[in-house]
Amino acid sequence: MKWRHYMLVAFFMISVVGLLARVAYLSVTERRDFLKQRGEAIAVRTVSIPAHRGVIYDRHGELLAVSTPVHSIWMDPSKATLSADELATLGEVLRVSPAALERRVANSGRRFAYLKRHVSPEIDRAVRELGIDGVRSLSEYRRFYPAAETTAHIVGMTNIDDVGQEGIEFTFDSLLKGKPGSKRVLLDNHRRTVEELGFLDRDMGNDITVSLDLRLQFSAYRELKSAVEHNNAESGSLIMLNARTGEVLALANQPSYNPNNTAARVSKGVRNRAVTDAYEPGSTVKPLTALAALESGRYTSETTVDTSPGHVFVGRKLIEDPSNRGVITLAQVLAKSSQVGITKIALDLRQDAVFDVMVRAGFGESPGSGLPGETFGVLTSQDLDKPIGRTTLAYGYGLTVTPMQLARCYLTLASGGVRRSVGVLKQTVDLAGIRVFEEGHVREVSRMLEQVVSTVGTAPKAAVRGYRVAGKTGTTRKVSAGGYDDGRHVALFAGFAPAADPRIVLVVVINEPRGVAIGGGSVAAPVFARVMARALRILGVAPDHLAPATPESTLAASLLARLRSSTAQQPPAVAGFPTRRLFHEGGVA
Repeated sequence: MKWRHYMLVAFFMISVVGLLARVAYLSVTERRDFLKQRGEAIAVRTVSIPAHRGVIYDRHGELLAVSTPVHSIWMDPSKATLSADELATLGEVLRVSPAALERRVANSGRRFAYLKRHVSPEIDRAVRELGIDGVRSLSEYRRFYPAAETTAHIVGMTNIDDVGQEGIEFTFDSLLKGKPGSKRVLLDNHRRTVEELGFLDRDMGNDITVSLDLRLQFSAYRELKSAVEHNNAESGSLIMLNARTGEVLALANQPSYNPNNTAARVSKGVRNRAVTDAYEPGSTVKPLTALAALESGRYTSETTVDTSPGHVFVGRKLIEDPSNRGVITLAQVLAKSSQVGITKIALDLRQDAVFDVMVRAGFGESPGSGLPGETFGVLTSQDLDKPIGRTTLAYGYGLTVTPMQLARCYLTLASGGVRRSVGVLKQTVDLAGIRVFEEGHVREVSRMLEQVVSTVGTAPKAAVRGYRVAGKTGTTRKVSAGGYDDGRHVALFAGFAPAADPRIVLVVVINEPRGVAIGGGSVAAPVFARVMARALRILGVAPDHLAPATPESTLAASLLARLRSSTAQQPPAVAGFPTRRLFHEGGVA
């Protein structure tokens, strides 16, 4: 029976060894994997990584908008609470009142609550050093604009969540913003990152190079701001285009705002008046009336118009010039901005002639920049069957255009009759356009516009020494509750240079100047001259051989041609309609 005893002992020993082996296996292998899984569930987290928003550059690579890393302080109110002492200490570091912090974490049912967004690394470090249980830090990006208010209206801004709200930031938001990613991190018992374990894919935002030239933008902004302040004006806008491509080289408004200052983003200066605000353009559209006259085949720049006795009735409406200019040429009608002359020309053309030219010039449609809030203005054919409707349209009343639309119109004139869309992105090739006017007619209008900036024109203050400039003034009354208000005006000047081979198109609008001067030739033209002169120098445009338009250059040459032709034939009549036949004291015959 002794062998049974040994067998029992052996069986018992084998069972003990097997049990110990199993315990060892569970402790070393399965237990380790289990503990590892549990540990990772507690200490390893997947955290979101915000996408780095693309950089915005000017056409020469200067920074206009860039994202900088910041931190946001948050906590989970459902898992932690803050004592009065912690609220006071945290509020002092974050520069937020304890009461405000308490309101932000008051709802214990919330899983996430910001204590403060976008704090500096120094403040983030100070918060972490406090060691307050439950208070966390989140990495984010904040947009920074080096040129601040100078480029605010074209570059725009993002909101606190880095989403485009205005300008290029809004228009190209989907291209700039990219796609957020994530990473796996190991946390310690204080929920601080100990190690980064791996990254998941994310798409960085795309960089954008815009058409803006920061050098020209600074000059334009400075001069516009000075003019608005000097003339005590309500507001002002300025647009500069590349005459060969339609690119926006500068765009400025007053008032402006600083997109780096969150509080300033709700000011009245946020509106991009250059593309949203529409005005009656006044005499700045008279070149289009002259173009319609040339297209009729009955007018040239030397065709005479009798403006005597300095006024004319259209129905019951009295239209008058400051003085009796007598018999003047079409070119002089533009140079002197004669209302009577333009009226007689408009009434002599077919009913829709001027309207048709304005439609082809792009009025009543989008200029194509894509900037937020871009409006179309108003252009209607409703009153073309009435003489007064055709007349007022011919000298810039009864329609509204934005500064951007007016700039596009003069871009068409500077391009020799080719209409292009304006653009805010840098172009590597010239954009194709649509020919809407005969080049010969447009060049003749351009030569007439040179007389406007001569000493006998309405805008000698727009002349730029060493360059031939073509442009036109405009001064319009604004509409109030009782009709047109003689105390509220808009001063405009639109033009391009050099006149023979345009490089720059420039439009200046000063809204409601309240100084001594109110006219486009006195208020807007000097801004045009200073900005244009500096822009031509910056771009290295060689001066013309001739001085800026003077009586000796444009007007004298025109008069000399007329004098020579008069020896052979009589000067042309006013399209065959003498004043005494068209008009009498009671109105149109």
